[in-house]
Amino acid sequence: MATYNLKINGQTKQVDVDPATPMLWVLREHLNMPGTKYGCGVAMCGACTIHVNGSAVRSCQLPVSAIGTSEITTIEGLSEKGDHPVQKAWIELDVPQCGYCQAGQIMTAAALLRTNPNPTDAQIEAAMNGNLCRCGTYLRIKAAIKSAAKQV
Repeated sequence: MATYNLKINGQTKQVDVDPATPMLWVLREHLNMPGTKYGCGVAMCGACTIHVNGSAVRSCQLPVSAIGTSEITTIEGLSEKGDHPVQKAWIELDVPQCGYCQAGQIMTAAALLRTNPNPTDAQIEAAMNGNLCRCGTYLRIKAAIKSAAKQV
């Protein structure tokens, strides 16, 4: 076990965990932040996506020991009131069905718009590639990202 001081959603959180513990489990099991979802466990589906220094990263394969002084943002910290442009567009365009993948989809989309506020369809598809939605709402996801881009 080791003690880590992690900067998550603008606050310092201390955890005492095995250095190999994936950030997904640090967030969910040790810090009671269940918004980041477990999907596949092998970084292939995107349900566990968080931001590390603003970049979208799959947390299920990211050991806590690799975080260092990086700033982590989870779906809980994306906005105080759920009013990030991507979150608003998701609601306005009725994107979620079962909702399981949505936190990861939203985090990936927010990271995209942070670096590219006016992405083309091809850029959206490339950025979102690998974020799986078992309900198949890909067209609504793309439309929501385009709508959010107008608000960023």
